[in-house]
Amino acid sequence: MARKRKNRTHLKDDNAKEATASNVPKSIIIKHGQVGHSLAQLVRDTRKVMEPNTASRLKERSRNKLKDFLTMGPALQVTHLLAFTLTALAPSLRIVRLSDGPTLSFRVERYSLMKDVLNTSKRARSVGMEYLSPPLLVLASFPPPSPTTPPHLPLLMKSFQSLFPPLSPHTLSLSSARRVVLISYNAERGTVDFRHYIIKVKPYGVSKRVRRVLEGATHSSSKSISGVLDLGNEKDVADFLLRKRGEPGPEGGYESAASSAESIAGDEGDAVDLAEDYVGRNNKKGQRRAVRLDEVGPRMELRLIKITEGVPGKEGAVMYHEYVKKSKKEIAAQKAEHAAKAKLKKERREEQERNVQRKATGKADAEEMDGEASEDGNDDGIGMWDEEEDISDGEDEEPGSDDESSEDERPAKKVKIREKR
Repeated sequence: MARKRKNRTHLKDDNAKEATASNVPKSIIIKHGQVGHSLAQLVRDTRKVMEPNTASRLKERSRNKLKDFLTMGPALQVTHLLAFTLTALAPSLRIVRLSDGPTLSFRVERYSLMKDVLNTSKRARSVGMEYLSPPLLVLASFPPPSPTTPPHLPLLMKSFQSLFPPLSPHTLSLSSARRVVLISYNAERGTVDFRHYIIKVKPYGVSKRVRRVLEGATHSSSKSISGVLDLGNEKDVADFLLRKRGEPGPEGGYESAASSAESIAGDEGDAVDLAEDYVGRNNKKGQRRAVRLDEVGPRMELRLIKITEGVPGKEGAVMYHEYVKKSKKEIAAQKAEHAAKAKLKKERREEQERNVQRKATGKADAEEMDGEASEDGNDDGIGMWDEEEDISDGEDEEPGSDDESSEDERPAKKVKIREKR
């Protein structure tokens, strides 16, 4: 019977997808030490922001140490580690670039959770599908590179850029642009503001009531589940579309075109022509739509405290410190000290490798010598003759000769003679 040939069950561009996926930064967000309920919820909200390229269901144990995540992260192709901890002064955040650093330490001055932001906003709602694609990163208010720019700000920008996948406008699908992460620098306070938004696309040039007719009824505003707006309580569609705001019925008159201009969604600067089909109802290619950002949280105000080389436990030189300033002489001495430590560490590693190689070579030589000795030996168990060994002629010795020789060899006993007095 002929052997059945297996068909290919994978796509042709699997290798390209794997290569692309390997370049996407992946993160682990944890809480380190004893933290409160609010900070634990902030960790979960931050994981929500970093989806889908993060461990959103990670559960830390009390016995897990920071060293465990630093060790296992590179094996799992994790590029960043974000660790929240609670100090006596304020919560802190460390962003660690695996596996060689640098490490950025922030103090969380103020923060708001997702539920707090959603409770204060009437229209910002998330349906969950937005988190299937990574967010778009927007950096705002950072000073351009110049000789007068502080040297830590470009490194700070690159650190936040490396947290998110690179943006490629030529290959980016319009339907995958669902969220925005805004990182803005406040020069007056010296802090970094972290914001998270969802992109909303609305019909342009129509009032809110017309949009409700076009978009259909929602479950929160109507009991209808068919997606059609319920106008059963209205005598005419004009009662719903042109009624003045705050009036219960058509007796108060209709809303004029001038007064309805305030409810028009967006202005000319917010209007765009869709280049592709976008998610939502009637958002087809070529349609003119107004783009709006609805904040969903969390919010954080971060203050950069320190930038160090390496990772926690293997820190190198301090590249920047908010409160400790050193002179050029002290910086040079610090660099020399770290260079000496690195040189000593390298020498110890090389010496250890030489010792391991020497032991392996010695063991191999010993096994080889044992093998040669076993090959040279005879199988009868008698062994080889010794050249100095005397060979007897086969003459029998007298039986008593052995006893006599043994007696002669015995040492003579000393006899004590007691003299008579």
